[in-house]
Amino acid sequence: MRYLSFFTGAMGLDLGLEHAGWTPVAFNEIDPIACQTITRNRPGIPLFAQDIRSLSHAFLRDTLGPDLASIDAVVGGPPCQAFSTAGRRQGLNDERGHVFLHFLDLAIRLEPQYVIIENVRGLLSAPLVHRPHHERGPDFPELTEAEAKGGALKLILSRLEESGYACSFRLYDTSRFGVPQVRERVVLIAARGKRRVPHLLPFTSPAPTVREALEGLSGEPQCLPLRTKMLPYLPLLKPGENWRSLPIELQKEALGNVFFCEGGRTGFLRRVAWDAPSPTLVTTPTMPATLLAHPEELRALSVQEYQRLQTFPDDWQLAGKLADQYRQLGNAVPVKFGEAIGHHVSAWHEGRLLHAESLETSRYRGTDESAFAPAIAV
Repeated sequence: MRYLSFFTGAMGLDLGLEHAGWTPVAFNEIDPIACQTITRNRPGIPLFAQDIRSLSHAFLRDTLGPDLASIDAVVGGPPCQAFSTAGRRQGLNDERGHVFLHFLDLAIRLEPQYVIIENVRGLLSAPLVHRPHHERGPDFPELTEAEAKGGALKLILSRLEESGYACSFRLYDTSRFGVPQVRERVVLIAARGKRRVPHLLPFTSPAPTVREALEGLSGEPQCLPLRTKMLPYLPLLKPGENWRSLPIELQKEALGNVFFCEGGRTGFLRRVAWDAPSPTLVTTPTMPATLLAHPEELRALSVQEYQRLQTFPDDWQLAGKLADQYRQLGNAVPVKFGEAIGHHVSAWHEGRLLHAESLETSRYRGTDESAFAPAIAV
């Protein structure tokens, strides 16, 4: 399988596809630090270090020549901030949403056999058009179909389907695919023709634990310093515990006004457990609300530990300063999950996967095309 990679980043998805026997024809990435990572690890493959909106089918045809005609797939994880439930959720009327649409239009114009899109869980519910919250309620008109939940995904599906692709998608927890990390991501697979690619099958073996993932890791850990306010409390916590394990008075002291807020707040003063998969790796492990502290030591998880938990090889070369390396790893697709995607699509392409029984792939239900409303007209 030969493919074009967009939004390549630290190459987690690409390295996984490579392990599944796929061959990249070219990469595209705008972030200069990530571009350095790509060239360090795969210097012989063309890299378009530019905004994807400056790329066109004609440019790629003229630059890649016959290689472009031989591609089987276009893959990419467009910027997810427009859909993330942790952000402003502007949907496709966000600037980053426009980048997503350009990627989609370019992928369709290239006419590959497959288009593979990876994104955050928020894509399932993001609107096509965002209406500010202060303009909602009984004194305002009802939300239009484009403003309702799922509008962005409906438009994506309609464009692909009208271009001759059958689409399947689902929310996957990567810990069910050999990754020592609970990380939920939507994977959409569009196949040219009328037959949808079945959903990925989770592994039958138990999820790897943090202890298993970090076994044999040596060398001085490279990590960002903890915030001073965290230092008195972390020594009081055991592996897998967080602020709730402190005495009530210390809870109030440690969290301040946050103590009285609603929500789980599980990321405050959080130590990672040894004998379970890690929580989702974030781009900065020392933020107060999303701390990822070592199970026992008084420090954050190191970059080396991030690499193991994202299933990158130890010798993978990450460019940039320490904060840049965390950011690249925190944004990456776990390598083993990328490999599972590659093996699955290859098996379908070669006729070795005729049908797959639908099994639970995350803690959520109703996250695939069978539970989704029909695509809206463009």
